[in-house]
Order: sequence, then structure tokens, then C-alpha cells
Amino acid sequence: MPKLKIRKSLLKRFRITKNGKVLRRGAFTGHLKATKSKKRLRNLKKTKQMTGFFAKKLRKAMGR
Repeated sequence: MPKLKIRKSLLKRFRITKNGKVLRRGAFTGHLKATKSKKRLRNLKKTKQMTGFFAKKLRKAMGR
């Protein structure tokens, strides 16, 4: 069986924890921050957990 090729682009965007949870960063933090409230920006900074079928696909593509 050939060696599994993992998606390097996904490794930069997502993180997999020891227990197999897929974590991602919040979007909408790049620019136009003045119009967003401090509370909203604070919550966007936090890492979010991916669930469902897409998380399963990500784990497989990342070789985990």
C-alpha cells in the first residue's frame, strides 16, 4: 500500500487535538475591525470546534 499523502494546506488551517477533535479559527478577523464590537472580536479570536461529516473528512485528509 502506498504512503498516504496528507493535505499540507489543511495542516496550516486546522488543528487536531489528541482526542481527535478538529479545531479551526474564526473568520472575519482580517480587517474592518473598527465596526465590530470588542465582544464580537474577542469571541472571533477563540478557536471553534468542527463537528459532523466535514470534520470526519478533514481528519481523513490530514491522515489522522
